[in-house]
Amino acid sequence: MSPSTTSAPTAASKTITTILVANRGEIARRVFRTARSMGMRCVAVYVDADALAPFVADADESIRLDDGGYLDGDAVIAAAKSAGADAIHPGYGFLSENASFASKVIAADIAWVGPTPKVIEEMGDKLAAKRIAIGANVPTLPSSDDATGADDVGYPLLVKAAAGGGGKGMRIVESADDLTESVAAAQREAKNAFGDDRVFLERYVPRARHIEIQILGDEHGGLVHLGERECSIQRRHQKIVEESPSPVVNAVLRERMGEAALSLARELGYQSAGTVEFLYDETTEDFYFLEVNTRLQVEHPVTEEVTSIDLVREQLRIAAGEPLGYNQDAISFSGHAIEARLYAEDPASGFLPDTGRLVAYVEPTEPTVRWDSGVAANSVVGVDFDPMLAKVVAHAPTRTEAAGRLALALERLHLGGVITNRAFLAATLRHPEFLAGQTTTDFIDRANPDRSLQLSDPESYRAAVCVALWLQGRNRDDATTQASMPTGWRNSLMPPQSVELRVGDSNTVVEYQICRDGSFTLYSRSEPDEETAETTLIADGRAVVHTWRADGLDIEIDGRRQDVAVTPDGDRIHVQVLRGTLTFDVLPRFVPPGGGEVTGGLTAPMPGAVLDVRCVVGDAVASGQVLIVLEAMKMEHHVSAPFDGVVTEVRVETGEQVDNGEMLLVIEKEGE
Repeated sequence: MSPSTTSAPTAASKTITTILVANRGEIARRVFRTARSMGMRCVAVYVDADALAPFVADADESIRLDDGGYLDGDAVIAAAKSAGADAIHPGYGFLSENASFASKVIAADIAWVGPTPKVIEEMGDKLAAKRIAIGANVPTLPSSDDATGADDVGYPLLVKAAAGGGGKGMRIVESADDLTESVAAAQREAKNAFGDDRVFLERYVPRARHIEIQILGDEHGGLVHLGERECSIQRRHQKIVEESPSPVVNAVLRERMGEAALSLARELGYQSAGTVEFLYDETTEDFYFLEVNTRLQVEHPVTEEVTSIDLVREQLRIAAGEPLGYNQDAISFSGHAIEARLYAEDPASGFLPDTGRLVAYVEPTEPTVRWDSGVAANSVVGVDFDPMLAKVVAHAPTRTEAAGRLALALERLHLGGVITNRAFLAATLRHPEFLAGQTTTDFIDRANPDRSLQLSDPESYRAAVCVALWLQGRNRDDATTQASMPTGWRNSLMPPQSVELRVGDSNTVVEYQICRDGSFTLYSRSEPDEETAETTLIADGRAVVHTWRADGLDIEIDGRRQDVAVTPDGDRIHVQVLRGTLTFDVLPRFVPPGGGEVTGGLTAPMPGAVLDVRCVVGDAVASGQVLIVLEAMKMEHHVSAPFDGVVTEVRVETGEQVDNGEMLLVIEKEGE
């Protein structure tokens, strides 16, 4: 929907009947949704790693890409021609900001859903973009095109990729001692991600906010902004929580930032949807130009929610040659919207990405939020692409209500099979600092939200009881003999049944006995006797399974009743609790002897490729020294020595692919 629903197409308009989305995952599904509502047929392209992905099935037609994949512009255009597509929507990432590709699309007489190739080229080079911003009288941060020009910028500073985005090719440098290594790492990462290793230096503002202005422009000179989004909460310089409006932007500041964005857009002759990003200094209350994103942003849904304007629809109308049909006065705002990016990553381990199969993925029906998801149950999360699973967006009359609604939706998501940042996101949304609007770029380090699900012992025990009695029900359901007998029935007095479960590093033993009425007595053990070390059973709980299902159970424990989702995965059980999903390993009753861990062994923290091995057998290494550089999902990760010692084994070579947990090298601790 938009303020221009009554405007008629002009004589120059081009009818779009079929659109190809040159992207994958949730953004492909998002574009399909709007395109279909406008009566368009939707075409997907995919690579082998995505053959079973939901977006492929969502399309009316899907075309496989060969070795070049999503970055092979010629193959994408050939696919569009073969499918009879009138337009190509690039989504974000991949070819979305590739001026050469945009030119080829236009030359093929296919409508390009985006700004002109000239604007893409100008804004794709961060150095050129900054020069144009200065010419448009938009304030900018001190910077240097020379990677050795730190003295002109001052510390702390940022090393940034000239062709970059998404946090790739970016490093914070606190002192001159770290500059050379940081520049080299940023150049490698930029080359790998963008095919361009140019970097520049820019002043780093530690306590700041990332505030961006959404713009829309047509080829007839129509130009508006749709207010601001704040995207300050980031890890690895990548956004994870975004909202509109910003908690610190008042009407006066919004007008100033909006006019600065429009001034730059006029200078560019901007068409389509775009975003002008600014850095807002909390201390001085000044703002500075950062960059222009010449595409749809990941966080665009929060703007859609507060303005009721479908940005994809506007992109498609503009690409067809239609005028916006409205001016700035027609833009209005309602309520507050917050988006959280759900990633397959481990916040407790430095937000390292995780891989695996989504054994469980069930989005809750309440509370009402927007799920822009690229996955479904049994989707495989691999190393080939960004590990974002979904974007979850809550819109409410107030910011506090939006935060609470979004946190509850995340907590009620039944999710298992990979480690995610779900608990961290919910903890962030419920944190007093977040609710107070203290969302500067240092939020994660300063507020330190819980990195994982934190449950009390009673909460963990209740979840373990749910698993134990679900397993009891499954055993009963699977019984092929004496099916009329209750599980665990004996014709003599026998000890209770028991199940040992592990969650994280903690083991829990659930001991229970079925009663004549079908309920269960729960037992705990006394403290060991000082002389005999023996324990005694204490009956201290009661559970009733009202309904057992293959995917859960309706259970009452000590008078508290709850319907619980349960998903099995071999000897691993995912059980839904009030604030998330807890994963238990069912431990065997008899453990075979094993070899144990290698003392001093360093393992791969995620699957990836070995970029650099910086040690050989016999090297003396110091604690914190970088020994191996891995690359996963276009980002570099350093494996460092945990203590002073000597390298006794090196098990990998440069260029080798490694799996998560694979042994890389072994260090013998100094003095041992």
